[in-house]
Order: sequence, then C-alpha cells, then structure tokens
Amino acid sequence: MSGQLLLSIDQGTTSSRAILFAKDGSSVFTAQREFTQHFTGSGWVEHDPEEIWQTTLEVCKKAVESAASNGQTIVAAGITNQRETTVIWNRKTGKAIHNAIVWQDRRTASFCSELKESGYEPTFTAKTGLLIDPYFSGTKIKWLLENVEGAKESAANGELAFGTMDSFLLWRFNQGNKHITDATNASRTLLYNIHNNEWDSELLSILDIPASLLPTVQDSSSDFGTIASDLVGQEIPIGGVAGDQQAATFGQVCLEPGTIKSTYGTGCFVILNTGKEALPSNNKLLTTVAYRLDGDTTYAIEGSIFIAGAAVQWLRDGLGVIKSAEDTESIATRLPSNQGTYLVPAFTGLGAPYWNPDARGALFGLTRDTGIETIVRATLESVAFQTYDLFKAMADDGVTPTKVRVDGGMVHNNWFCQFLADILNTPVERPVQTETTALGAAYLAGLHCGFYKNHDDLLANWQLDREFIPAIDAQERDHLLQGWKAAVAGVIHQTENAAKVQD
Repeated sequence: MSGQLLLSIDQGTTSSRAILFAKDGSSVFTAQREFTQHFTGSGWVEHDPEEIWQTTLEVCKKAVESAASNGQTIVAAGITNQRETTVIWNRKTGKAIHNAIVWQDRRTASFCSELKESGYEPTFTAKTGLLIDPYFSGTKIKWLLENVEGAKESAANGELAFGTMDSFLLWRFNQGNKHITDATNASRTLLYNIHNNEWDSELLSILDIPASLLPTVQDSSSDFGTIASDLVGQEIPIGGVAGDQQAATFGQVCLEPGTIKSTYGTGCFVILNTGKEALPSNNKLLTTVAYRLDGDTTYAIEGSIFIAGAAVQWLRDGLGVIKSAEDTESIATRLPSNQGTYLVPAFTGLGAPYWNPDARGALFGLTRDTGIETIVRATLESVAFQTYDLFKAMADDGVTPTKVRVDGGMVHNNWFCQFLADILNTPVERPVQTETTALGAAYLAGLHCGFYKNHDDLLANWQLDREFIPAIDAQERDHLLQGWKAAVAGVIHQTENAAKVQD
C-alpha cells in the first residue's frame, strides 16, 4: 500500500488545490493555484468558471506527474468544494452562461427579504434546515435565470444545467456524461428536502426553478465517474464528494454524535454531528446533512461565519499592512491587550446567528494610539468572537461541547488558537494533519474503493498536535465579550439607520 495514494481535489474560494495523501492520512504532495476574485458590485462576488477549471486541471496534472515520478499510483480521487457557489452552464457546449456567483455574494438580499415577508421561511426551514439568505444557491439560481438574457427560456427547454462547483467539475471530468452531485452539496441549495432526500417540488415552484436544471444526488462516497486520462495523463476513478465543511468534519473523524469541529478557512464553519436525527435549532443555526453513506444520512447542526481567513487576506491584499498571514502571530503576541479596539468583519453581511445580509464591516474603539498592530490583533480576535457567538447559540439549543477540533489555515497561528480557547472557555484540539477538508474528500474516496475498510481505519489516523487550554479568568473573558457585543450592536444599529435613510 505504500506506493498507493489518494488524490484530493480541493476547489476552494480563493484557490484550487490538489493534494496526494498516503494511507496514514499524511500529505505527500500539494499543488495550489489562486484565481481571481471578481467584486462586481457592493456585496457582489463572482468567479470565472473557466479559470477555476483551468487551475484545477493544472494542479491535478502536477499531482499525477509527482506520483509518477516517485513510482506511486493514484488509486482514486475525491472532490471537496466551496459550497453554495452557483454556476449554470449549457448542456451542449459545457460553457457557463455567466460567472459563478460565490457563496459570499449578497445580491439577492432584497429578494430574500420578499420571501420572508411573504411568510415562506418556515416552509424552507422545515424542509431544508436552512434559513432564507443570499448565502444559499437557490436565490442565486433564480437571479441568473432572470438576469442572463435567454436563460429562463433555455432552462425551461432543458438546455441548461445547474451545479455547485463539485457538479461543474464532475461534468467536465466526465466530459459531459454525468450531471451529478452529493447529498451534502445538495443540502446547501435551499431546494433539497433533507428529510426525504430529494429535490422538493414545492420549493422549486416558489422560486420558479425547473427541475430539469438540477443534478442527480448521490451518496458522499460512491461512484462519481472518472477523470478522463486525456485531461490529466491518467484515468482516475472519483469515489468521494463533499462540500468543504462536511469534508472537514469527515477528515476530523467527527463521526459520532456530539463530536464537533471548527474550520478556519475563508470563512469559519462549526459543525456538530447529531447522528441520525435532524435536530432543529431555535437560535438561527442550520440543520444540514453531514454526510450520506450507503443511503443513510447523518445530520449536523452548523454555524456559519462568512469572514475568517478572508479578513487576514484583507489585511494583506486590501490594506497591505502585512506581507503574509504568518506575520499576524508575532504581531498579536507583542501586544498586551486589544486596547479596546474591535473589528466586526461584516464585509459581506453577518452570518449566524445574526443572518443580516445588509450589515457591513466596522472598526470600533480607535484612538490616536491605534496602529497597524492593534488592527491586526483585532482582526484575529474577531474570528474567535464570532466563533463564541456560534457556541453560545449551540448552548442555547442545549448543546455544550466539552472540546473542539480545529483545522484550516488560521489554526497554524498558536496565538489565535490560544485566544480561541480562552474566549470559548473550551479546550481546542489541533491535529497533526490540519488539511482535514482535503483529507475528508480523500477518506470518502478511499472508503468507496476499498483503500480503507471502515471508520476504524480513519480513527486510527487522527493524531493530536497540540491542545490549547483556557488560560484567562471569567472576568477578563466577560470584559472582552461585552466589548464585542457592543461592536456588533453598533454595526446592526448602523445597518438599520441606513435602511431608514434609504426608505
């Protein structure tokens, strides 16, 4: 088995990556290519599907070349992807009719408000576990059909196909012969009934979306066709697909009810495994599909934060105040406190538990002494504060985790992990392998092809790198959280005032 590898294709929000994993879960090769973020309006974010396709092909070719040069064999591939990002393409040409609308995009906020005012949200929530929000794919699909010339008519005639990025890549890899997705990605569209595992005709009717547009939904570990050999130099069976956060849950081996993980990539997403029961939340968290294996669905409660690592990227690319994300750890460590400065990174609205698509970011507590270092620290702290909001909502739903497993790019920052543990008042576990999103997709593929026999094989791979134990007292924690709550309240107040002015 030492010469056999799994290929994970991690199509993320800012880059496409290919990672080769050995059976023990260690990564032996990584190729990564960033692609362009198109900000086409206030709160609008788009990607070019062709650029995503080309960057994906490029990294896959490099992975195949690496394996071949080392005398190793890729036995199967898995795909994990940025969820909710929406693309519609022509079935004959395979070309997208418009740029992909990214999950962060807020252009359908007013339409979502209309749906809520019409009383539709309870219906959507009962069937999909989701709230009505621009975050999800359904209203993005409607926007494309209504705003791209000829799209509505073409869709009605069965000439178009919708997919999240996994589905688009699967179409291309299979050279137009398969229009498929998995249950985790389907569960994020606002169109999929997670209780009976099928596209919901009532929801499609409300949004005026033809069923012919939608892909076939499969188990997360199943036959998703093959990557054609003429594309990457080797024919590779695809045996696993999952949306990025569900893949991270699988990669963290959170396979028992009550286990919880928090991923810090572009956004932050906390997922709590609830087993075979789809538990509703009374505090604006989401009920979603964690994964589906052998026709059996495992559910989860999820809290979604739109801006986490993206805020660090903003420091680097938007403000130019750091050269790399790694700089933030030493900068934050140098400061004894946040000096009363709070950043609310609502650059594309506020996610759970606020669900305010119109909110915009703000920086509070500025003084003449405020400098770059203070803003950098406030940025890191904002991600921990947002995570606290999710844990508080879970606690109000009756769930209080005793520890949390973390992953994603931000958790390489020891200062951040310690501050997270301090604010959550919960031990934080960082595994040796932090590329758990990609690893989860590899695990799903490995289960399908027999590379792994069962879940015990996966559990044996998980290793602790470091545990961070809460180290501040309750008084200091409460003081920090009161400042955060005041900052969020200020953002919401400003949003409400702006809406009144517009009216």
